[in-house]
Amino acid sequence: MIQFNHVSKRYAQGHDALKDVNFTLATGEMAFLTGHSGAGKSTLLKLIMLMERPSAGQIQVGEQQLNALGRRDIPYLRRSIGVVFQNHQLLFDRSVFDNILLPLQISGFAPDDAARRVRAALDKVGLLTKEKMSPLALSSGEQQRIGIARAIVHKPKILLADEPTGNLDPQLSAEIMQLFTQFNRVGTTVLIASHDIALIRSMGRRVLTLQSGRLLSDG
Repeated sequence: MIQFNHVSKRYAQGHDALKDVNFTLATGEMAFLTGHSGAGKSTLLKLIMLMERPSAGQIQVGEQQLNALGRRDIPYLRRSIGVVFQNHQLLFDRSVFDNILLPLQISGFAPDDAARRVRAALDKVGLLTKEKMSPLALSSGEQQRIGIARAIVHKPKILLADEPTGNLDPQLSAEIMQLFTQFNRVGTTVLIASHDIALIRSMGRRVLTLQSGRLLSDG
């Protein structure tokens, strides 16, 4: 579950990125977050990951009240959250396998267990045969799949995506969305920020619309 209760975010220069936002995303739900550029979509996702702290209000993720978490608690929170970025954020001096392995190494997984998890994630995104390749040798769609595999390799309860299809053509965008749907079917809570209204409508899911930091509609 993700719950925002009267959440606002004001930056030091006085810009209000979010204003009194309220919503609850149930465990196992899949929803979209949309709005114009600068509406607050990325800020909202950063608050869930505790990359930012709210200026006001309460945020709950699962059983945890984020306002009560200290700096040392943040890594444990993030182990339950997978994140997919628009620009992939891949390391091009490492293989596909090693890119996906990295978060497991940081978390201290045993090598054999980590390798099994990496190959299982690659299999889910259809790239198992390309584990030894450099990401530079792959297409944009395949690079995005690597990013998704890295996000789900530790089997997170929550999957967040910030404009995951922003650089892809319509066919590849639809394929990426089907991957998110598959993860949601096995119980993963999924929240996707996107400005692609046509794609969002084709999915037939709940849509949270932000406008100038406020939650304009929820349906």
